[in-house]
Amino acid sequence: MALLFAGTDPESGGGNCPAVWVDTDMEQPELVLQGWTAGEVMRATCAADSPPAENETVIRIPARMVPLIRKACDAAERAGSPKL
Repeated sequence: MALLFAGTDPESGGGNCPAVWVDTDMEQPELVLQGWTAGEVMRATCAADSPPAENETVIRIPARMVPLIRKACDAAERAGSPKL
């Protein structure tokens, strides 16, 4: 498995915190997110718009991680581009 580590929550203090990776082993690269488990009310609210499948869950990621998510998105796009 080829995971590119983008980073962790900059305010977490390290260890066991929200994090972002890019899985480049997929035909189309995917983002891998580690976050806090959403509470029952949040999961129900999200399910009203998009009920999760059996293998899905709702997680929370702090907005301060947007730069890391952008970094991961850029890496995923580069990994998915045809090689020259």
